[in-house]
Amino acid sequence: MNSIITSSQNNLIKETIKLKQKKYRLKENAFLVEGFHLVEEAHVSGVLKQVFYLENNPFTDINAFQVTETVMKKLSDLTSPPGIIGVCLILEKTTLTDKILLMDNVQDPGNIGTLIRSAVAFGFKTVLAENSVDFYNEKVIRSSQGAIFKLSLINANLTDFIKENQDYLYLATDLNAERSLSELSINNKNKIALILGNEGQGVSETILTLVKTRIKIKMEDMESLNVAVAGSIIMYDINRRSEK
Repeated sequence: MNSIITSSQNNLIKETIKLKQKKYRLKENAFLVEGFHLVEEAHVSGVLKQVFYLENNPFTDINAFQVTETVMKKLSDLTSPPGIIGVCLILEKTTLTDKILLMDNVQDPGNIGTLIRSAVAFGFKTVLAENSVDFYNEKVIRSSQGAIFKLSLINANLTDFIKENQDYLYLATDLNAERSLSELSINNKNKIALILGNEGQGVSETILTLVKTRIKIKMEDMESLNVAVAGSIIMYDINRRSEK
């Protein structure tokens, strides 16, 4: 039986704490998840590498280390640390599905997490991002509720991607667009790429110049919506109509 790790100066703990920083996540190709639900999702997905727990460890096939509450607080990003934290491998996935989401300079981790959840729910199983918050940021992971394990997450130069993948119908959100989402003709023959932009500035002009179809959501008494809300509505509608 392994002894309990009682010091945050333990080498393994110090190395694990570094994964809170993006540069170390990239270096080690690993990230942290907190709480039983996310650890279980990681385990089911086959990316769980290690667990640190306070009392109970149900993942007996994974390297596990019991720690004290003091050590768990150092590992955790939460005010009230969970009973278990997992170290997960970042797997390089490059699969391009028929419906994809492109995020251009989206900066709020809560928005990205919500968009990832909606992408899974509405069939956009590939998500590409440029100049956006790290997919494996702890707030993104929490707000995604495990959805990050169910799709391909790709960091890419969106300009190059659009130029190299012309078989997609690219739809860019633009408050100045003449066409609304409801006027768009979509069927199950289309390969669709939805482009969402920065919370304040929208999709960059550089990318807009590459896209023929710009769309907006028809609204009453409101000029704009939060990017996560707007993106979720659009993905739902595209998925609904492309199934016909």
